[in-house]
Amino acid sequence: MAGALKYIVDDSGNKTSVLVPVKLWEDLNSNYEKLQAKLAILSGLRDGLAEVKKSKKSGKKMQTLKEFLK
Repeated sequence: MAGALKYIVDDSGNKTSVLVPVKLWEDLNSNYEKLQAKLAILSGLRDGLAEVKKSKKSGKKMQTLKEFLK
């Protein structure tokens, strides 16, 4: 496999570092950034739904979407 990972080992044969081809590294970073953005969105939705649930339990009146958009 061209561009495979290369491991650096110590005198005991334990892996200490890894060399990653640049293209693979860029792809991994790009995917990581996309996943971080998705996680932020999903976390925001989860927190918002938890807030709505908590408000319903406590009887607190929440702002409607129409009110929010004004």
